[in-house]
Amino acid sequence: MGNLTVAAIAPPDILREIGKPGTSSDITFYNLKRGSDTVTFIEPTRYPERLASLYFSVSMAGAALVVIDEITPALGECILMLDSAGIRDGYIILRNYLGQDQVMPLLKGTVLENYRFMEENWIDLKEALLEQAARVVSEEPPAGSMPYGTMTIDHHFNVKGIGTVVLGAVVEGCIRKHDQLKVLPEEKTALLRSIQKHDDDYTYAVRGDRVGLALKNIDSDDLDRGFVLTTDPGIQVTDEIESDAELVKYWPSALREGMVVYSGHWMQFVSGKVTSVINGDDFRRPHLRISLDKQLVYLPGDRLVLHYLEGGKLRIIGSLILHQISKER
Repeated sequence: MGNLTVAAIAPPDILREIGKPGTSSDITFYNLKRGSDTVTFIEPTRYPERLASLYFSVSMAGAALVVIDEITPALGECILMLDSAGIRDGYIILRNYLGQDQVMPLLKGTVLENYRFMEENWIDLKEALLEQAARVVSEEPPAGSMPYGTMTIDHHFNVKGIGTVVLGAVVEGCIRKHDQLKVLPEEKTALLRSIQKHDDDYTYAVRGDRVGLALKNIDSDDLDRGFVLTTDPGIQVTDEIESDAELVKYWPSALREGMVVYSGHWMQFVSGKVTSVINGDDFRRPHLRISLDKQLVYLPGDRLVLHYLEGGKLRIIGSLILHQISKER
């Protein structure tokens, strides 16, 4: 019993062949289910005009599906996004008579060079994905073995007779029915009334699960995409990032103070200004300090993807690792 979330870089007509459409906004969810095993596809509906749409589809994924009809700048950007986010598992389907020899030069040196090439056979693809989902461990942990859990919100609304409902994914640990959850970054609290996974009721949810939660003591209007629900005291909230970054190999020049960049983490896409750049021998490995326009919620050790929306055809800067906030701040 497990759920596999897949970043779906594929045309909607293909996704309708392999999954049932669900919630749709700037990202669209498609669901595939067999018994207790489920696959959640996330399509970047507003991409390429909205880069955040692509980031959100990738940020929660454990694997990727990349359908390539032609070689375009958008394909290159998708490759860089998947590589910067560290999505190491995936499937590639080539169409329009494209051969592997034509695309492998683009994939070399990225996580995608290890993706599995498959024929355009949706039955075989669904079977492969469901088999992979079945290997995901999602049983309830033994009592006391996983005391904390964290979930990030991608959609929220009020439901008559139920109250506030949020949709999202568990990113760490285990959350349980009746947990008292911190709502970050707002410093509010909410009671977890019930948990659904693909329309079935559960008393718990673990990392990787796609969930719908009914909450008490908070209204939908108090929430936003990217908010985090957690019982984990190790969760950090900050309005400043300082870390060594790794820029993509195509980034043309050194970053500079004053640049407005966007920090992507979980379902957060936060603007901010670079306030310090220290370059060593390689400008693609700078030490950065970024002042954020809104607070960012994270766990130390998490990866963050940096974006520059004024970059034309190259809007992905690279990535960095988020660290524990020092007590001196």
